[in-house]
Amino acid sequence: MEKALKIIHPVFDPEATYFLQVSWEKDLGTGFVIMLSDAQHAWTGTVSEPEISREAADMEMDREKYVEELKKALILGKESTDKYNFIIA
Repeated sequence: MEKALKIIHPVFDPEATYFLQVSWEKDLGTGFVIMLSDAQHAWTGTVSEPEISREAADMEMDREKYVEELKKALILGKESTDKYNFIIA
């Protein structure tokens, strides 16, 4: 299993620090487990391969392109200069 850890600062509170960990087996497109922590609390979730395909279709985006965007947003560190907004539900 591969893992990536990223430090993020939310727009609503730029002074706060959160840790985002993503774990996956083969590649991100086959599904992954995500954990968000503020060092006091942790929230976890699982995203399945069908959910990734469904979300790409909902966004009318090629699935491979969608997976590449997920990699930029969730895994890549300083290599990604894009900023992403997430809705946590």
